[in-house]
Amino acid sequence: MPQNSSKKHASNQQLDVTGPTPKSQRTKMVRSSDDSEKKNLVKKLKDVEISVPIVYGNVAFWLGKKASEYQSHRWTVYVRGATNEDLSVVVKRAVFQLHSSFNNPMRVVESPPFELSESGWGEFEIAITLHFHNDVSEKPLHLYHHLKLYPEDESGSMSVKKPVVVESYDEIVLAEPSEGLFARVQNHPAVVVPRLPAGFSLPPVEDADKRKRIDPKDNPLTQWFTNFSEADELLKLAAARQQMLTAWRYWPVLSATYAKGFVKEKIELTCSLMAFSFSLLLDLNSLTDDVVAAS
Repeated sequence: MPQNSSKKHASNQQLDVTGPTPKSQRTKMVRSSDDSEKKNLVKKLKDVEISVPIVYGNVAFWLGKKASEYQSHRWTVYVRGATNEDLSVVVKRAVFQLHSSFNNPMRVVESPPFELSESGWGEFEIAITLHFHNDVSEKPLHLYHHLKLYPEDESGSMSVKKPVVVESYDEIVLAEPSEGLFARVQNHPAVVVPRLPAGFSLPPVEDADKRKRIDPKDNPLTQWFTNFSEADELLKLAAARQQMLTAWRYWPVLSATYAKGFVKEKIELTCSLMAFSFSLLLDLNSLTDDVVAAS
């Protein structure tokens, strides 16, 4: 398939499979201020953030003896969870904008896995737009990935067995989520949520999402994906800090419910919250030591 672009180097934010782990990025999503009266009635969790670690990139295989002038590689571009978890709990669809030389260059993927496979010979920039469910964000997220087909070391020989892998790490941060969204995603492996203090109740979750979760092991490309274990540790640190902030944010509200003549219960709640915060500090110090030891 003819393309106008020639070989180019990937951007500095992207590294091949043999490179070091990219630094953590944080993309903060904020709900629109032009909300209707209905949305103003939605209860939000103040000073709370939930995060969705994502990885976007491509895997490219050289076709070897089957390669032609305009068909030298078979490649797949994708957006996945940092540990290859199903992102459909927050992502509604993904749109991939390919080079204009492709037939139907705008490709829409409505269900996981959010990936697209094609063949060609040229490297070019792919615009990726993520659209979220209504309770997550009304605004889409725009990502840009430079398709990489050739090894970084151009003097090296290409192999049909080992692909070129280029990935970027990002973290979508959802500030002040609604109670309904928090309750819906709090047990999903693709989402990092803080632990709310004891006594704080969330609304019941409707079993409306009957879609089957994607098993990471089902993806044949999993063996080539970059291991973002260091990024996962950083996410745990951020989650621990957020839990502390959440605990102290809701402490006056929870303690006030016991202040009307229930001195004993108030004291017990205060001690419980202090123990909760102290345990978080221990977890935070432990995680910090683990990251330092691993670096």
